Amino acid sequence: MAAVMIGVDPRKAWHPAVAISAAEEPLGELRVRACAAQAERLRAWAAAWPRRAWAVEGAGGLGHLLARQLAAAGERVLDVPPGLGARVRLLAAGDVNKNDPDDARPAAVPALRLAGVREVWPDDHAAVLTIWSTRYRDLGRTRTQVACRLHAVLCEPVPGGLSRPIYASCAARILQQVTPPDAVAAARWELAAAFLDDLRRIDTQPRETRKKLAAAVRAAGTCLTGLFGAGPVIAAAVIGDVRDVSRFPGRDHVAAYNGTAPIEVSSGPHKTYRLSRRGNRRLNHAIHRAAITPIHHRHGQGRAC
Repeated sequence: MAAVMIGVDPRKAWHPAVAISAAEEPLGELRVRACAAQAERLRAWAAAWPRRAWAVEGAGGLGHLLARQLAAAGERVLDVPPGLGARVRLLAAGDVNKNDPDDARPAAVPALRLAGVREVWPDDHAAVLTIWSTRYRDLGRTRTQVACRLHAVLCEPVPGGLSRPIYASCAARILQQVTPPDAVAAARWELAAAFLDDLRRIDTQPRETRKKLAAAVRAAGTCLTGLFGAGPVIAAAVIGDVRDVSRFPGRDHVAAYNGTAPIEVSSGPHKTYRLSRRGNRRLNHAIHRAAITPIHHRHGQGRAC
């Protein structure tokens, strides 16, 4: 165990840091500006405590860059979920809201007392998979948003709207058949044409991203794609979030992490379980897609099951 735990609450402009001892006694405070030299300034300030560790709240979110910089410099960095910090603030002050300058201390206390806090490692090839997997997912969401807006505009000139999913070719045929009778209809027609151009441009981007995903998955050398239903997109999502599966003590911990472990809600002698809504939802969604894909194929084992 580290003799000194340094809690950091990353912000967009500033990073407050608080150092506490093993007995949770305050040893020092510092606030550095978010800049290129942020990690160097923090390490120079913490040089007085050789046996130290860093507890970064939200190292997978706003604190990602700082946590990776410290880990790349050889520091031991722990990722403290924001929920743990909120619990410490609730127990200490009766409120989960953050309050300077004590907002970094709740990040250090859970890392000091809990053994299950995840350690941050320098970026490896799994980070590449995460980047392209996130890009592919964002493109899908953007396409859905543009398609919904296009569908809403096309419902004006088409009585009853459209009953089928909207595609660029279908929308183009509809616009060719519509003759705007007035200035309002002409404005709607021009807006629909603009949405159509956006949809056509977005439709080409997922294909290119999928090719990069497939190349990155092949470079990872994983055998996950050998499972029926797990393609490059699912494999990239799983590997990017799990990284090293050996960090889990057992399969039960993996099931709890991805939200596939049921939750017991028993009452008395009756044993009852319900679906878990906890865990990593991105990983849970990837597992769900890998599970339902064999159901849609007659030769898949999932359909027989």
